[in-house]
This record gives sequence, structure tokens and C-alpha cells, in this order.
Amino acid sequence: MANEESGPRVPRKAVIVPGNGGGSVESCLWYGWTKRRLDKIPNFECLLRDMPDPYTARENIWLPFMESELQCDERTIIIGHSSGAAAAMRYAETHEVFAIILVSAYTSDLGDSNERKSGYFNRPWQWEKIKSNCRYIVQFASTDDPFLPWNEQQEVADELGAELHKYLDRGHFQNTEFHELVGAVQKLLEPSE
Repeated sequence: MANEESGPRVPRKAVIVPGNGGGSVESCLWYGWTKRRLDKIPNFECLLRDMPDPYTARENIWLPFMESELQCDERTIIIGHSSGAAAAMRYAETHEVFAIILVSAYTSDLGDSNERKSGYFNRPWQWEKIKSNCRYIVQFASTDDPFLPWNEQQEVADELGAELHKYLDRGHFQNTEFHELVGAVQKLLEPSE
């Protein structure tokens, strides 16, 4: 009996998990612009919601919200930016997802008390669990990021075997459009041979 469960699962949605900082995510950086473009893809939706606890982005608040409210599952592409990338990685340690796309990902609290309070950096990363729970891992990183050292971004790429899109001039990806990201999602939606 052939059914959807026996064939390869295709992603049905993307979820954008923003960086911390607050404000309406719909009008922040490239988030709303990207959502509008991804929503044009047939049989696909993009979720973008204001996150609870937007300034500290605590793991014990964000991960349950990603599971219960955003319903991130094995047919979801999680797009995480900055602290949202940390949330995406921690989520993928314990949940199967179709893919994670990490933008400005890092591995430590950067010596910042607010980052330390988030809870993402108080234990080692479970790289192998992340890899086993994701079909695809894509990373966007820039060597001139004013907030993140390059060695932490490279560590994420190396440990996860990510498809790395390395830039020299994109900073912390705080632009208002992100064509390469939309292209990366479209590539993930192409049927594999």
C-alpha cells in the first residue's frame, strides 16, 4: 500500500526563528520579506511569529513554543537567525526536522550575560544528534560579522558538515532582503533524484 508515509517526506513549511531583541518580527530585517516570498510557493507556508521572551530568548521558553505553537516537525525547515540559530540547533538535538538553515550561528555565550541567561550555551553541543535529526543543514555566515567571531561560525559548519555559504561582507545579515536564503529553501524543495 503506497502512501505518504512510505515515500520521501517533503517539507510543507518553513519557520523563521528570529534573533533576540524584540520588536515586531514581521517588519524586522529580512524576516517579513522572506516570509512573503516563501508563501508564494505552492503547497508551502512560512510561519513568522513574534516570539515570547524576545529579549533574552530563553531556551526553556522558545523550544516549547517552537514545538507546540509553531509545530516544528520532520516536514519543517527551521530558519534560525543569530539566537534563533542557537534555538534551531538545540531544537534539532531532540526533534527530527527536515532541515535547519542557520544564519549567523555561534557556539558560546560570547561573554555576554544576556546570552548566558538564554540557556543555550550552558552545556556541550550534541552535534551528532543534530546531524541525525536533520536531512539537510545549510549555513550562512560572514567573516565580517561584528558580533560573532569567525572561528565559532566555522566550528558550527565543521561540526555539522553544513552546506556553508561564506561571505566576506554581510555582517550579521541585518539586511532587508535575502535572496540567497529564499534560493536555499527553493533548492530544498526540489525533488531529489
